[in-house]
Amino acid sequence: MSAQPISYFSTADYLDFERASQERHEYYFGEIFNMSGASRKHNRISSNLHIQLGIRLKGTRCNPYQSDLRVRIPNTPAYTYPDIVVVCGTEDFEDDIFDTLLNPTIIVEVLSEGTAAYDRGKKFELYQTIPSLREYLLISQEATKVEQFIRQAENEWTYKVYNQITESVHFPTLKADVPMEDIYYDIQF
Repeated sequence: MSAQPISYFSTADYLDFERASQERHEYYFGEIFNMSGASRKHNRISSNLHIQLGIRLKGTRCNPYQSDLRVRIPNTPAYTYPDIVVVCGTEDFEDDIFDTLLNPTIIVEVLSEGTAAYDRGKKFELYQTIPSLREYLLISQEATKVEQFIRQAENEWTYKVYNQITESVHFPTLKADVPMEDIYYDIQF
C-alpha cells in the first residue's frame, strides 16, 4: 500500500471508482490507496502457493483466489486485496458483481518492506473481525519464513512459524500440507 492517500470517498464511491479503474486500490475509512506493483519474488511466492493450494483443494468445497479478489472487512469501511484468499463452502459476495468477498476462510499476505508493519498490525486487526476467517499467513520474501495464525476462539489465535525449507506448512482448516520448498520454488536469497 502506498503512503499517500488519493482522496476521501464513501464506500459506494470507492466501489464505483475501483470497478472503473485499470489499477487496484485498497480502501480504509474514506481513503483510497494505490496498490503498487509487486516484485518478482513476491509474485513468484504468491503464484507458487496458489498453485499448490489449487492442486490440494481440487474436488473440495474450498477455492483459492489470487490478489484480484477484493475482501470487505465487516462493520468497517475497509476493503483489501489479499495476495491469496481461500474460501470454503458457499462464497458470499457483497453484491451481484461478485468481486468483493465477505467470507474468506484463509488469507495470505506476502510481506514486503513497505507493507510488513501494516500486514502484521492494523491489517491483521481488521482481518480478525471477519467471523469466517480461520487462518492468516504472512510469508517473507527476504528469508525462508512463514508465520501462521490459527483462530482457536473468537479472540484467541495461536502462532506458528515455519523457517526450514524441509518443513511443510500445515493448514488445519484444509487438512492439507504444503512443503516450504514448493512455496519458495525458484526463489533465491
